[in-house]
Amino acid sequence: MEGSLLEPTLYTVKGMLILDNDGHRILAKYYDPAIFPTAKEQKAFEKNLFNKTHRANAEIIMLDGLTCVYRSNVDLFFYVMGSCHENELILMSVLQCLYDSISQILRKNVEKRVVMENLDIVMLAMDEICDGGIILEADSQSVVQRVALRTDDIPLGEQTVAQVFQSAKEQLKWSLLK
Repeated sequence: MEGSLLEPTLYTVKGMLILDNDGHRILAKYYDPAIFPTAKEQKAFEKNLFNKTHRANAEIIMLDGLTCVYRSNVDLFFYVMGSCHENELILMSVLQCLYDSISQILRKNVEKRVVMENLDIVMLAMDEICDGGIILEADSQSVVQRVALRTDDIPLGEQTVAQVFQSAKEQLKWSLLK
């Protein structure tokens, strides 16, 4: 048996990344600390990745031993990275799920300002899609259902009594803190 054969693993995603149209980080999750252990190395990789992809109209690139699939929209770039041996279709399905989930959560208004205003939900969506490099979900509808179920998004008639009381308590608390 050859030593170069790799054992199958669940750890398929090495990182997910959202950059703005200047190449600055909006959100980044790196799941393999052996690849980019420091923030300085991550920033250098992100700059190199952005420089290679921001004018290209492809959707895949091999860079620094990683397979990177990417997509751009208005003023954002979405990236999913895996090892050089990883199946591009799997990475692409994760990227598609990430983009579609964010698009649905933000009601098709996927741009930097709106993503920054809703960064908490975008981060939660990323966490629902991938945890520690293991793909948990590739269906954007399931991700949206899990992260967008906030009481302020539910019409008042469909809220339970407990949810109404919780919402009122939160509003009262914030009005007292102001």
